[in-house]
Amino acid sequence: MAPKTPRDAGPLILLLSAATVLFAALALWLYLTGQEPGDNSAEAGFVRDMSVHHAQAVEMAEIVRDKTGSEEVRLLAADMALTQQGQIGHMQGWLDSWNLPATGAEPAMSWMGHPTQARMPGMASPEEIQRLQNASPEEADEIFLRLMIPHHQAAVPMAEAVMERTDRPEVENLAGAIAASQRGEIQVMKDMLEERGAEAPESSRGHDHSH
Repeated sequence: MAPKTPRDAGPLILLLSAATVLFAALALWLYLTGQEPGDNSAEAGFVRDMSVHHAQAVEMAEIVRDKTGSEEVRLLAADMALTQQGQIGHMQGWLDSWNLPATGAEPAMSWMGHPTQARMPGMASPEEIQRLQNASPEEADEIFLRLMIPHHQAAVPMAEAVMERTDRPEVENLAGAIAASQRGEIQVMKDMLEERGAEAPESSRGHDHSH
């Protein structure tokens, strides 16, 4: 006598078939959307430029962190250095996974349509960094805040630009986090300057682009 076929075998086979089709469709979607960014992509340009931008912020933050007599400034600088160093690590890891070099052949900000051979907007000059290093603790606080405000102001439009150009969730999420945190820190730093009786630098400096 032939064994009986379970009553739910038919629906189970249909379910497995549907799952197979769904899996194949998902695999195809991942293949089509998961192509690694190329050397001249917006993602690669953003990662390279923001890594350089962040590296200078970390440098300035570490200088004032070790110099300041203000616990408020020390905490801000320490958090800034730690956060941006971590973000650099994420971005450099992406370049490695995309099999791309740390630097590209195109000038900075080419991916934004604003190629520049000079310093990127918001970046401090070597002379300004030297002045920060040589300043007294009280002077260093104000110099740091006046340098870091335009530095942050220039990073925000860079983050916004890649959010408009990328379809990679990890890049969009990091750029969104950078824009949000730096907007918040800009206001904190402006308040710190006002508490010290100093005016914040003109925001336009952070948005000047060399063409």
